[in-house]
Amino acid sequence: VVIATKFGNPRQREAADPAPASRSNIVRSCETSLRRLGTDRIDLYYLHFPDPTTPLEETLAAMDDLVHQGKARYVATSNMTGWQVVEAQHLARHGRLARPVACQVEWSLLVRDVERELVPACRRYGVGVVPYFPLSSGLLTGKYRRDEEFPPGSRLASGPYWAAVATDARFARVEELRAVADDHGCSLLELALGWLLAQDGVPTVLTGATSPAQVAANVGAIERALGTEVMGRLAEVLDPMPG
Repeated sequence: VVIATKFGNPRQREAADPAPASRSNIVRSCETSLRRLGTDRIDLYYLHFPDPTTPLEETLAAMDDLVHQGKARYVATSNMTGWQVVEAQHLARHGRLARPVACQVEWSLLVRDVERELVPACRRYGVGVVPYFPLSSGLLTGKYRRDEEFPPGSRLASGPYWAAVATDARFARVEELRAVADDHGCSLLELALGWLLAQDGVPTVLTGATSPAQVAANVGAIERALGTEVMGRLAEVLDPMPG
């Protein structure tokens, strides 16, 4: 297994250190994670969010210490902008620190704004792009329909925060994508995950599941590569990203 975990969620600040990405919080978070996970090493350790209260040099230096101590093999970031990815790479290079090798971002067939700056920046510096919410909170699974109630127990039925993604424009795009999937004999799930995995610089995709059946479906979708024909059809359906 490859163990990846995060630190630095500003919504989980501890009273002892309100700066999520400070050296003291990084050390404490890492030790706590190692105990919870029952391991002596984290393979990929992510900064969850940029921390405007802590200099990035301090964060990178503390993460570098964890690498030299053998507590983390590689370090990574999440939810950064393109310029922040570039800054982290330059600071790491200048300070001879462990450089972030991956960046988690929200990216899907329905949410593509990261293609403007973040994705090109990652490609330029050899940073792997790891998409989360690849199914747009379930809209790309096919289980939600326009003008129908959300299934009981589903994510979109759990509260307004998640339900806000279900806009008319996105449902219209889902219907277009479903037609592409039907024409090429694949599921909407396979289309969504396969398209992301076909993007340059995407080593893996983060998927969620609430049952063994969903885990099996995700694995099956990831293992099926999309052909050039279906990728070309998607290029016709999707709006080009403005420069």
